[in-house]
Amino acid sequence: MAGNSDPLTPRAKIAVTAGKAVAAASRAAGRGSGSVIGGRVALKLDPDLLARLAQNLDVVLVSATNGKTTTTRLIAEALRAAGPVVSNALGANMPAGITSALAGGSEARYGVIEVDEKYLAGVARDTDPKCIALLNLSRDQLDRAAETRMLAENWREGLAGSKAVVVANADDPLVVWAASSSPNVVWVAAGQMWKDDAWSCPSCGGVMQRPGDDWFCGECGFRRPQPSWALSGDHVLDPHGSAWPIRLQLPGRANKANAASSAAVAAVFGVPPQVALERMYQVQAVAGRYDVVQFMDRDLRLLLAKNPAGWLETFSLIDPAPAPVILSVNARGADGTDTSWLWDVDYTRLTGHPIFVVGDRKLDLAVRLEVANQHFQVCENVDQAVQLCPPGRIEVIANYTAFQDLRRRVGN
Repeated sequence: MAGNSDPLTPRAKIAVTAGKAVAAASRAAGRGSGSVIGGRVALKLDPDLLARLAQNLDVVLVSATNGKTTTTRLIAEALRAAGPVVSNALGANMPAGITSALAGGSEARYGVIEVDEKYLAGVARDTDPKCIALLNLSRDQLDRAAETRMLAENWREGLAGSKAVVVANADDPLVVWAASSSPNVVWVAAGQMWKDDAWSCPSCGGVMQRPGDDWFCGECGFRRPQPSWALSGDHVLDPHGSAWPIRLQLPGRANKANAASSAAVAAVFGVPPQVALERMYQVQAVAGRYDVVQFMDRDLRLLLAKNPAGWLETFSLIDPAPAPVILSVNARGADGTDTSWLWDVDYTRLTGHPIFVVGDRKLDLAVRLEVANQHFQVCENVDQAVQLCPPGRIEVIANYTAFQDLRRRVGN
């Protein structure tokens, strides 16, 4: 870590001040947090601002298709045991949003930063991270993001020779291939329910063999590395073989996996697993995800699922049938405008649940549910869907912008 001398030049200070002013004006106009527009303005005035802001921080970068916002939050809580943390906790994860977040953390010792998969290599160059956490790579935003193997290649080239400790999921072949170019990798057995993005070997294109939880390429010998950390039921196993209980307020197997990776990251900074995991218990919801809100005399649990891997994990969380389920899908810029991924989701897992469909692309979803032989009703909006449900708990699953719409409507 650099000394605590002020790294900001006069130009950088002007850029930070201008960015904050623009962000405040954007908030006052009711246009969201203003972090992205503020960061854009600041970077226009000083293109090196992100590097300058990161100079006095021990930085952790977190990237993945699924789970990066939650994992960023868990790591930030764990590292607060060792000192003040600045983080882009609301998920603005491209350079402008990251710059804006760091500009607000002048007293921080640690920067815990979620990074969009496409921007990881560039942000790593700018911020000189001490640690990089890589969780998974899966198909998402098909019209915007590169095909998953191209993203893995981008990571592999961008991280080659990096001084950072890379904490990587040993169960995802794409992540392993991407991380293998790094000289210092800590492997975590975090599991992988969704396997359909890694049936061919990212190294040679051969067919991947998957006996049990293991995987290897029968043609080139590329195989699952031996993990030093592992998720085992409700415990994290550390490199010494000690089992530490995971107690979270966040539901589901995926969040236990996120906690296991977060504990491995915390250990890089000297925070012991017991301390890290105890602090993670404080996290109740992440940017509205998993919150239960009262709306029209019902209890709505808000669940975010953006792609097939996320929907698969989310289905494992919902109350058993006959709990009603509202599904909402949009296809705006932030979601990706291509909804063909709906055909990769196994909607037969919802059999027995009354299903209500809303969102911009409700008809695309209706066709998919029809083919899956599900009983559903298409509704004009969430109000109508909720009215059709009996009193009690309703599970609401939405993709990215549909989730934001939902939060605005139900007052979360």
